[in-house]
Amino acid sequence: MSRRSVASLANIDLNLLVVLRELLREQNVTRAAERVGVTQPAASAALARLRRHFDDDLLERNRNGYLLTPLGQQLAAQVEPLALGLERLFSPDPAFRPEASDREFVLMTTDYVLAVIGEDLSRAMYAASPSIRLYVDVVKGSLPADLPDTLRRVDAIVSAPKAEFKASELRGTELFRDRWVCVIDAENDISDAITVDDLERMSWVVPNHPDGEYPASSPLGPVLAGLRRRPSVAVRVDSYHVTPWFVAGTDRVAVMQQRLARQFADRPDLRTLDCPVDVPPLTEILWWHQRNDDDPGHRWLRTLLRHVSAPLRPDSDPIHSGDAEHSDS
Repeated sequence: MSRRSVASLANIDLNLLVVLRELLREQNVTRAAERVGVTQPAASAALARLRRHFDDDLLERNRNGYLLTPLGQQLAAQVEPLALGLERLFSPDPAFRPEASDREFVLMTTDYVLAVIGEDLSRAMYAASPSIRLYVDVVKGSLPADLPDTLRRVDAIVSAPKAEFKASELRGTELFRDRWVCVIDAENDISDAITVDDLERMSWVVPNHPDGEYPASSPLGPVLAGLRRRPSVAVRVDSYHVTPWFVAGTDRVAVMQQRLARQFADRPDLRTLDCPVDVPPLTEILWWHQRNDDDPGHRWLRTLLRHVSAPLRPDSDPIHSGDAEHSDS
C-alpha cells in the first residue's frame, strides 16, 4: 500500500461507513438514524459529509421519499461485504454467540409465511437471546425485481421458488410445504366438493394481485393454469392473511394455503374444501446470498429457521441453488 493511500485512509472517518450502510439500506434518513442509534440531525450531517466526499447526492428525493443515485446503487453493492469484513476483523471472537449479540437480522417475506412460522421464530429467537433484533420486511404485491441485489442488502427472503432465484450467487434451503385449498362461505350452495367448473364461474378473492393479469410467476399460477378460462376477480387485497374476510357472507371463493386456512377453521361462517386442480405442493424456501455462507451469525439464523419449521417439513429435504447445492447440515 502506498504512503498516499495510507494517508487517505487515515483521513477518512470510518464511522461514516456505518451511517452510509444504513442510509443505502433504508433510503430514509430517519430510519437510518434509528438503526445506527443517532439523532436524525446527526444522520443528516453525516449524509452531507458523504455527499461532499463522493461528490454525489447518493439519495435523491422523489414524491415517495428517496431513491438511490446510480453511484448510490454501486455503493450499496459494495458497502455490505466491506462492513461485514470490518466487523469480523475487529471481532475478538469469530464465533457467533447469540446470548451476547445485539445483531439485527433483516428478513423479507409474506404475511402468509409469518402466520405459519412467525410466532415460533419470535419465541425461539427470544429464548436464544432477548437482545438479538429482527426487522421483518413484509412483502406486498411482488418481490423486488433484482433478487440478487436485494439479497445483498437483506439477510434472507422466504418465498416460493421463482426463476429469478436461479442466479448462481444465491442459495436456498426448503423450510416447509403446503397445499392449496378453497375457502367459501358456510352457506354457499356448493356441497362437500368444489369442481373446476365452480372455480371458473365463481368470483375470486385473490391476494397480492396488483393488476388485471395474474402473473405466471405467482404462486397461484399452477392453479390458474389448470382452468379452462381465467376466473373473475372480485376483490384484490395486499395480504394473504385477510383474504377470508372478503369471502364470508358472499358467493366468492378464495384459493389459499391450507396452513393459513386452518387458522380460520373455528369460524362457523366459512368452509374449507379440497382444491379440484391437481397441482404440486407449494414449497417455501429460505433464500440468501452466497456471501453469507460462512458468516457465523447468518448460519445461526438459517439453523434457527430450519429448526422452527422442521415439524412442517416432509422427509425429503431438497436444497436449491443456482449452480451448486449448499446445505447447512
